[in-house]
Amino acid sequence: MKRRLIVTADDFGASLAINEAVERAHREGILTAASLMVGADYARDAVQRVKRMPNLGVGLHVALTNARPVLHPERVAALVDRNGNFGGALVRAGFRFYFSPRVRRQLEAEIKAQFEAFSATGLPLDHVDAHNHIHVHPTVFSTIVRIGREFGMRAMRVPSEPFRLSWIAASNAVVMGPWVSIMRRRLQRAGIATNDAVFGLNDTGKMDEQRILEIVERMPPGLSELYVHPASRIAGYARSEELDALLSARVREAIARQGIELVTYSGMAFEALPSTSSARSEIAPPRSG
Repeated sequence: MKRRLIVTADDFGASLAINEAVERAHREGILTAASLMVGADYARDAVQRVKRMPNLGVGLHVALTNARPVLHPERVAALVDRNGNFGGALVRAGFRFYFSPRVRRQLEAEIKAQFEAFSATGLPLDHVDAHNHIHVHPTVFSTIVRIGREFGMRAMRVPSEPFRLSWIAASNAVVMGPWVSIMRRRLQRAGIATNDAVFGLNDTGKMDEQRILEIVERMPPGLSELYVHPASRIAGYARSEELDALLSARVREAIARQGIELVTYSGMAFEALPSTSSARSEIAPPRSG
């Protein structure tokens, strides 16, 4: 099997520094996709930048934790805190998503509003994933799939990291393995594409050059997705180091040497990467089939 790789920046639209990094990493580096937070402060700036980058695969980053809702807080009062924001208590939120009919109704309304907001941008929907991977929750997953199909969703990230690469991946394989298998089967039945493997769970916020080189050297056959959080300047995470890694000549050369094809979920592919540090990667037209 071929080895194909999607390189995705999460949290697109959350800050100007992130948007700047996404644009630079796509134009000059290996970034092929970005996941847009439609309710974030700089979502409009992100959309304007994408119009200058038509080959960037842009997906919806469904945000139901550590974010602001698209709907007015009064319409999702059961989901937000006193400041009108989604909280970060994932376990508590998970129980409420599952057991409370009122919460589920508001959850469905907010998810639909986020799909509608993405649709209003006029951008093609390359993929769907979720902030903090909350889409692994059965209620959230089912709701996204049902609503997403109405909006032309064709691909979704399944956060399943090869267990030999990290202790977090190994523990997730034990705890989440059965549910991940169910997710894959349901997506397949729904005609929604997904990745075979993901990279970034164990090293979220720490995907520097050395870690990406290690991943590239050990990448399995099939379609993999590597998700990152780059920024030109921002506190928290090693975001500037992640941007440097995406621009790294060593990383580009390793990808070329391993024969890995850089792609998006919608099928657009980068040309073979140059082996010189001065060359810039370019994007080829979409391939038929």
